Amino acid sequence: MTTSIQRWLGHLPEPVFAAYATLAAFSTYFCMYAFRKPFAVGLFEGSTDLPGLPPLDTKVVLIIAQVLGYTISKFLGIKLISEMRAHRRAPAIVVAIGVAELGLLVFALLPRPWNVLGLFLNGLPLGMVWGLVFGFLEGRRTSDAMGAGLCVSFIVASGAVKTVGRWVLDSGVSEQWMPVATGGIFVVPMLFFVWLLAQVPPPTGEDERLRSRREPMDAAARRRFFGAFAPGLLLLTVAYVLLSAYRDFRDNFAREIWDTLGYGETPSIMTTAELPVALGSLLAVGLVMAEKDNRRALGLVHGLLLLGAALVGGSTLLHQAGVVGPATWMIAVGLGLYVGYVPYNCVLFDRLIPAVGYVGTAGFMIYVADSFGYLGSAGLLLYKSFGQPNISWLGFFQWFSYVSAALSVVMYLGSLLYFRQRTKRLAEIT
Repeated sequence: MTTSIQRWLGHLPEPVFAAYATLAAFSTYFCMYAFRKPFAVGLFEGSTDLPGLPPLDTKVVLIIAQVLGYTISKFLGIKLISEMRAHRRAPAIVVAIGVAELGLLVFALLPRPWNVLGLFLNGLPLGMVWGLVFGFLEGRRTSDAMGAGLCVSFIVASGAVKTVGRWVLDSGVSEQWMPVATGGIFVVPMLFFVWLLAQVPPPTGEDERLRSRREPMDAAARRRFFGAFAPGLLLLTVAYVLLSAYRDFRDNFAREIWDTLGYGETPSIMTTAELPVALGSLLAVGLVMAEKDNRRALGLVHGLLLLGAALVGGSTLLHQAGVVGPATWMIAVGLGLYVGYVPYNCVLFDRLIPAVGYVGTAGFMIYVADSFGYLGSAGLLLYKSFGQPNISWLGFFQWFSYVSAALSVVMYLGSLLYFRQRTKRLAEIT
């Protein structure tokens, strides 16, 4: 049942409504990042001994603990997000972020190495938040634009909250207490923006006509959908594993990479360098928004994925050849990364569902891809720690730039050919 505020919002002009929904979703997810990413700005120097394992870099242990919690959350989200009823989304966001802040408090209170449990607890609920927020936006005529606006939040927020975390550290707060203190700054804004998001009304009949009806998917519906398009979905998922691992590595070790590149005394670079990345990603997704035909839009998304992979590999080659400087390179690989990453989280599956003529929810495939993506992120850190321990963070990042770009191109081309064939018959009928 819709409320009076929802009915009022539903009668607003489409651009005004889209701006409202985008602002509420963007701000909610931006605030969530203050409970997830500030700890990454800490150096946490030294090694940690865990039972049954050789000594590991302390920061690597902390990142893996959070990523494992986040990964479990994504796997749980395959079921919970795809079955979630609309009226439960906003309370679920508040509970998830509240539990995450509790995890940061546990991290601050427990001594090393047991405080690693706090970051595991922190990551455990946060993987649900994206699907809960995106559920308010998907399946609408303006979902492409609103989804792109939402995606800008995790590009900008990641750098912004690490900058805030660095300021908290510089004010005298210890590394262990800095994450929970930074999260505390964002509690009240988070509650306000979640309330705004909860007022967004459900999709209209015209939305359903243009983007297909979105309904919760039970286990049988999820199996039918994946089974029907398994080859293409597997190619997209494997490519996303590489993309997520690359993105998470760049995100978690941004301070170390920037310090090595000579920007150790300029913490604001972690925010300012992401602004052109966010703008470029937003403009790229805007190209998809302009395409009304879902089959052609799906092909256009694949073109963006290929462009992003090429930009990552090509800019790294130019940087190592001395053609472009370090800041330009970091912005270029960031743009290439997010030109590929952003479509997965808003337009790719939202356009794929109507293109193949299926009734379901984009949140299901977003969470399938995400869950395996974060497993890949943890696997990459373990490989770096045990397989390439003597390579610097910067050197490893450059090497993986080439690997992820080359393999992703192969996956994207295979997926493009598969879905062009699978959607051809439906396009001929309609």
